[in-house]
Amino acid sequence: MKIVSVNIGEKKALKWNGKIYYSGIYKYPVDKPIFLDFEDVKNDRVIDRRYHGGFEKAVYAYGENHYDYWQSVYPHINFHYGIFGENLTVQELWEEEILVGSIYRLGKALIQVTKPRQPCVKLNIRFNDDQMVKRFWKTSKSGVYFKVIEPGEVAKDDTFELIEKPSNAPSIAAVFEQKKNR
Repeated sequence: MKIVSVNIGEKKALKWNGKIYYSGIYKYPVDKPIFLDFEDVKNDRVIDRRYHGGFEKAVYAYGENHYDYWQSVYPHINFHYGIFGENLTVQELWEEEILVGSIYRLGKALIQVTKPRQPCVKLNIRFNDDQMVKRFWKTSKSGVYFKVIEPGEVAKDDTFELIEKPSNAPSIAAVFEQKKNR
């Protein structure tokens, strides 16, 4: 796995179905390294800390390999890295192969796999489709949250070096499947 883009976002007010939401889901690529800290990515706006950021969800990664699928579902949208609200767009990220608890060296940071994304209404807003969250749940393309064990900078072209892989741990895809069946 290799980073193809590092992405950060600003706080935005979003109007959806007559209600105002505040979010940092509108993330865009940046040309410099980003700093992964214990609770979030430095200079990236995390608005609702009940559901985003924190020790268990400090960094969100999404697979570039999933972009073609979503582009076929939403051909009218101009896709760019960060569109899913991910901090890291990653080449060849397969949720079926990534195990909860796995530890990776990435750039100068040490990170650990914690959980899949559980999408919320802000993904509907981002795609301007009140069915996007339902569509997202019908796939195994959840992306991955990481805990930061050692803070540090990461940049485009950094590769994930597997340091520790737990035995008998579920894959991110298996955890995502369990959550959508609840």
